[in-house]
Amino acid sequence: MQSQDGLQIVALVAIFAAIFTFVEYSVASPSFIEFRSAPPFNRLRFIALFTTVLVLSLIMRGFEAPSTLTRLMQLMGERIGGSLDFPFSPVRLMVLMMPEGTESRVLYLISITAGLAYLVSLLSIATFGVLLRFHHWPRRSGSFNVWVNLPMFDPTTGGDVVKRLNRDSQINLILGFLLPFVFPALGKAVSLLFTPIVVNDPQTLIWMVAAWAFLPASLLMRGIALSRVAQMIHVQRKREYARAAAEGLLPV
Repeated sequence: MQSQDGLQIVALVAIFAAIFTFVEYSVASPSFIEFRSAPPFNRLRFIALFTTVLVLSLIMRGFEAPSTLTRLMQLMGERIGGSLDFPFSPVRLMVLMMPEGTESRVLYLISITAGLAYLVSLLSIATFGVLLRFHHWPRRSGSFNVWVNLPMFDPTTGGDVVKRLNRDSQINLILGFLLPFVFPALGKAVSLLFTPIVVNDPQTLIWMVAAWAFLPASLLMRGIALSRVAQMIHVQRKREYARAAAEGLLPV
């Protein structure tokens, strides 16, 4: 049973997040949210996070108020979690992160929830890859404005834009790949050096597993998107250079 104060804090955070998102999408010059005018990048990330939290919530609800849907989610989690729970896999590392003496029920929950959450993250990345390949994202949504879609990126400083975008893309891809492995290692270190991690609370387990699966997927998608933007700018430069050369505008 959750306390009334906890529910009020969650509702307050949700209201502030909704207001912030509405303002970011309403003003002419955004300040933080990237790819605002390049759908469905942000929609896909939101759907992935929403789906992850919803599925994990249904699994947890099944232990209090079982139904056909909750049992289906639990069975899917068992199958998927068992398939992904092999040596050195992210799911196995999430289970090993827990301290000695953790209840078998908690380990079971981590296994099935981590498996489903990781599957959702993989599907979101695959869906974004399909959009890039077959729908030519982001060109299908019109002209791409770097200033609007990358408000935190200043193209006038720091050297060549294409090199900087490719560098940022590689950093995001590396972090996105390593984070599912690094997060359990950090959690294990915290458990050994400081306070053991306790996830007996369903909400704590849901958001911990959701963040573990969503953040790496979001970084990977951002890395892919930045690489795509760098490629677009590079191709546009080559076209402009060829046009200028054909019109005799380049110095001899």
